[in-house]
Amino acid sequence: MSEANDQKNRRDLLHRLEQATDAFVKSGIADYVELFRHPRRMIWLNFVAGLARGFGMAVGFTVIGAVFLLSLARLATLNLPIIGEFVADVARIVQNELRLR
Repeated sequence: MSEANDQKNRRDLLHRLEQATDAFVKSGIADYVELFRHPRRMIWLNFVAGLARGFGMAVGFTVIGAVFLLSLARLATLNLPIIGEFVADVARIVQNELRLR
């Protein structure tokens, strides 16, 4: 009975080991280890990722800024007192800055 128990424990252990190996392969840790073996590739990938992030932020800020200015311009055409004063103040500040340069 002890030998049958040992066989069952070995099969369970082998099954768990296979599951752990599959999880390890699926997690992509081997790819990270490969990157650490080739530091130039890791530097290059990080550089390209940084460029992509920077470009994405620039495009995103441009789009958000354009939408904000467009909505502000539409609100200014409605002649709302508070918004109109705000737009006039911003226009004055910009004109003063342009005169100083």
